[in-house]
Formats: sequence, structure tokens, C-alpha cells
Amino acid sequence: MAIGIFQDALGWASTHGLRILIITLVALAVARMTLVALGRLEKAVKEDRGHLSEQEKRMYTLIAILRKIVKATIFAVAGLIILNELGVSIGPLLAAAGIGGIAVGFGAQNLVRDVISGFFMLLENQIRVGDVVTLHAGSSQFSGQVEDITLRTTILRDLEGTVHVIPNGAIQAVSNRTREWSRAVLDVGVAYHEDVDRVMELLRDIGAGLAADPEFGPLIVEPPEVLGVDAFGESQVTIKVMVTTRPLKQWLVAREFRRRIKNRFDAEGVEIPFPHVTLYWGTQSRPLEWRQVPNSGVLPDSSPL
Repeated sequence: MAIGIFQDALGWASTHGLRILIITLVALAVARMTLVALGRLEKAVKEDRGHLSEQEKRMYTLIAILRKIVKATIFAVAGLIILNELGVSIGPLLAAAGIGGIAVGFGAQNLVRDVISGFFMLLENQIRVGDVVTLHAGSSQFSGQVEDITLRTTILRDLEGTVHVIPNGAIQAVSNRTREWSRAVLDVGVAYHEDVDRVMELLRDIGAGLAADPEFGPLIVEPPEVLGVDAFGESQVTIKVMVTTRPLKQWLVAREFRRRIKNRFDAEGVEIPFPHVTLYWGTQSRPLEWRQVPNSGVLPDSSPL
């Protein structure tokens, strides 16, 4: 009896058991090779994420999604084959999974909505890993750099380092600050007594120097443009300046532009005003008249009534 059981076990191990072992090893090897290849490609793209082209950004995003899909697909197929080797009929199992999937779909409408929304976000290339975006979700807004995108969620990290995980189905609108190019818009305020034509000429000269700089010039796509007088404030005339830059570089260029404006205005004697208030009292009021009444020497009557 025991010998028969041992022979049956040995026979099963030499056939089905060996096949299961081979299937497992092949699945692990294929997954390993595929993930290593994708990892190397992802690393090559990730080395300089600040200077990625639009095609490279999209490739990086799709690689991150593809790694998860490939891993899940390989092990799902291997699992079904192993079940078949164990004598489990996968036909009814697949049918049951289909029916169960429909039932789960009705009960997990938000999850299905998230997946469909994520699919179309990737298909339409709305955002990519590395973009700086503002996501409008209901009455809330989330801004930051996209760290990861899955079919279900989008992960942002803001300037303070806070990570925001937003379900794709909750996203109603996307504002992408780094799609193909970015733009820095500066409002430069000067005092009312300054010659605005002279100030605008100084700004054009400062912009030309910034565009010719070997460090900042390559970050600028189009020469800085002085748009003109934009507003009359309470204590200043506002002149608007615009610089088109490479993606993600608008803040760096804007800070350097402001630094050069401050130094140049100080050297040229151009006043950058600070808020102040002028008090106006209206017409001058008449001075109060004071008259001294002579003392008659008579005390006031203090007798009781």
C-alpha cells in the first residue's frame, strides 16, 4: 500500500510536478528578463528627467505602467497553467471569474471608473511622469510634480514634499504647467515718476543679457518679451514681462530675471516702490478762537434753592 502511494507520488512528481517546476522557473525567468530590460530602459530615461523631451516623458510613463502589466500578466498565465497541471479545470474557473467580474464590477463602480479614466489619461497623453500639474478634483485642487501614474491613481508630490494620491476617476480637469514648453510671467512695478519707456528699454536689455548667458540661455526657448504697461496700482505702474522656457525651467529663469532686474534698477536709480499711503485732510479748518473773560470779582450764587 505504502509502496503504491510512493510510486504514484513519484510518478506525479516526475510528470506534473516537473512541469509545474519548469513553468514556475520559466515564468520567473521571463518576468526577470522583461523587468530587467524595462528597468534598464527606464533608468536610461530617468537619468536626466529635467531635460526630457515630450516623447521621452511619455516613454518613461508608459514603461512604468508596462512593468506592472507585464508582471501581472506573466504570473496570471503561469498560475492558470499550474492549476491545469494540478487537475483543476480552468474552463469553469474562467467562466466563474467572468461572472464574478461582472458582479464585482457592479459593486466596484468607482474602481472601474478610476481604471477607465486612467486608461484615457494615458491614451490621450494628458500628463506624464515628471510633469508639474494641477489636478481639479471636485472642490479641491492638488498641485505638484507627477511621481507615478497607474490605471487607478495619480501620485503627486508638492513643493513641501507632501505626497497626494488622487483616484483617476475623481479628476475633473488637468492643468499641465510643463507640456512641451513653460512660461515665466513677471509683473515689474516702478514708481509713477519713472519714465516707463526708459524702464521698458532697460527690461529689454536685461532680457537680452539673460538670453545670451551661457548658463540660462539654453533654458530659454524664445527671447524675453516686454509686453508693456499692464496696470496702474495704488503706488506703482506695473509692466508685464514674459519669457518662454523649457519645461520645468520657468521658475529658475524667473528668479534669475528678478535678481538681475533688482541689481540693474539699483544701478540705474530706478525706484521699485513699496506700498505707502498718503493722508489727505481736505480743506484747512479755521483755528479755534480763545477769549479770556475778565474777572468781575463776584462769586457765583451757591445758596440752596
